Amino acid sequence: MNRSRGFTLIEVLVSLVVLSIGLLGMAKLVLVSSHANDSAYLRSQATALAYEILDKMRANPAGAIAGNYNTAINALPAAPTSCLGIAANCSTTQTALWDVYSWKQHLTTAVLYGALPSGTASVVTAAAAGGTVTATITVQWDDAAAQSAFGVAAVGVAAPMSITLETVIQ
Repeated sequence: MNRSRGFTLIEVLVSLVVLSIGLLGMAKLVLVSSHANDSAYLRSQATALAYEILDKMRANPAGAIAGNYNTAINALPAAPTSCLGIAANCSTTQTALWDVYSWKQHLTTAVLYGALPSGTASVVTAAAAGGTVTATITVQWDDAAAQSAFGVAAVGVAAPMSITLETVIQ
């Protein structure tokens, strides 16, 4: 009697194909998860940067109420007089200009922070009803790497993302 024992070559090849498809699926899952993690990291950096300028505005309320922190989205201010150090005796306007300048540097310089790719931001203060002053802070960055992985944007096409923080200063 001739009996077959073990696996045939076809059964082994089919199991290898099934295993390789499963491994490719797991690799794609890890890749998509990594891109999502990068996107979440950039969003948390943008949020931290928005709160950074808000904290500076709360430390200098007179400058914030006067509108000295207002800056356009793509404007990079010239370097003002430094207000760093104990010997610096800056007015509220000079402090606001220094705060905005250093904050804009943090948005784009990776050495200082985990800067945002193509990071830019704006601050707008406006008087509201009841004598209050409202500050609106918008931070934008290019999230093309993650968005192309999710199929939202084509590879190489900018995918600007933004967060907006609005709060009452006074």
